[in-house]
Amino acid sequence: MDFEKILFEKQGSVGIVRINNTKALNALNSQVIEELDAVFDLIAKDDDVDVVVLSGSGKAFVAGADIKEMILMNAMEGKEFGVAGANVFRKIELFQKPVIAAINGFALGGGCELAMACDIRIASAKAKFGQPEVSLGITPGFSGTQRLSRLVGVGIAKEMIYTAKVIDADEAYRIGLVNHVVEPEKLIDKALEMANVIAKNEQIAVRYSKECINRGLDTDMDTAIQFEASLFGICFSSEDQKEGMKAFLEKRAPKFKTK
Repeated sequence: MDFEKILFEKQGSVGIVRINNTKALNALNSQVIEELDAVFDLIAKDDDVDVVVLSGSGKAFVAGADIKEMILMNAMEGKEFGVAGANVFRKIELFQKPVIAAINGFALGGGCELAMACDIRIASAKAKFGQPEVSLGITPGFSGTQRLSRLVGVGIAKEMIYTAKVIDADEAYRIGLVNHVVEPEKLIDKALEMANVIAKNEQIAVRYSKECINRGLDTDMDTAIQFEASLFGICFSSEDQKEGMKAFLEKRAPKFKTK
């Protein structure tokens, strides 16, 4: 598929995805959502990519959903648009490979929701965050009511959503919405640095760890512990587990076959 609103490149074992709808501050319309879905399908099949960095072109990460498109929708069309976006974001959340959001500017509405679907969030000091949907007469539509409360707690999530307020990167860090805040010129380098650290580890173990965390958040503690134990046990059937532990004892870097 040829992309008009998405840029994709590879640097070693890291895939870099940039939303490129700059005339609308990378607003999410149906085309952007469709192309975002397609690029992650492409990456899923690419064995050379171990980690994904997701960012935006220009001044924004994603400034929200496209209001010019939404204003024309009826109730059914609005629901379908919300489901389409939520499904893609869920795909990213459950994506087998780790996804790091490099948030270069506005991450409002759908942009904040997209960032929250990623595993790790690194923000530029100039980034802005918010769920301002109620000021437009709608609720968050791409699972923002669910992920925000899980990330920052129910009280803070309700305050942000009910007031529609926009917060800066330092406040986002303080409440736990982002992992790191860096100067704008260091953002991509920081994301790539972290991505490369992750990519050096044994990738089946990384992916199993992601699955354990995600599954655990959606179930009770006892079930989650049993699931983790199962995947932990499966790891011992791999050659990479033997190599990793042997390398540790021999005080050398491991040579994993999953690389």
